[in-house]
Amino acid sequence: MAGYDLADLKTRMQKSVASLRDELSGLRTGRASASLLEPVTVDAYGSRMPLNQVATVTVPEPRMLSVQVWDRSMANAVEKAIRDSGLGLNPMSEGQVIRVPLPELNEQRRKELAKVAHNYAEAARVAVRHIRRDGMDALKKAEKDGDLSQDDARTQSDLVQKATDAAVAEIDQTVAAKEAEIMQV
Repeated sequence: MAGYDLADLKTRMQKSVASLRDELSGLRTGRASASLLEPVTVDAYGSRMPLNQVATVTVPEPRMLSVQVWDRSMANAVEKAIRDSGLGLNPMSEGQVIRVPLPELNEQRRKELAKVAHNYAEAARVAVRHIRRDGMDALKKAEKDGDLSQDDARTQSDLVQKATDAAVAEIDQTVAAKEAEIMQV
């Protein structure tokens, strides 16, 4: 039965779900989240650095981010990086602390974000189906090679299908929760 391992398939499916969660956490909703500024890079000390390597991001209020810059001389560079990040944010500098108010999302932008979330979910579903196919192919090969009886192959393929269904259900649940969060005014 070389090539087939149900635990490995389940682990790979869970990684697809975890990857989807990571992608969704970067989507901006009406609520502030420290992960919103993760893609921002700052020109610091002669190179581009992630924001989290030059400052601490906190969420003091539901619609406000606070960026505490560690080196006061970097405050202007951090403010410029946030403004130029394409996230539609307008930071306000107060010395070493930069306040980033989050503007209200309009209905059209909410629908666009929901569409993006659905695209991420579809990509995750496709990944899970590819993993399922790999498992089924390995089972067919094991059965053909005589390593597995027909009954055992059918039993194992049912287990692979159940794991696939569970992963897809988790993906659907995750994206539905994110969509509800996006559409919440």
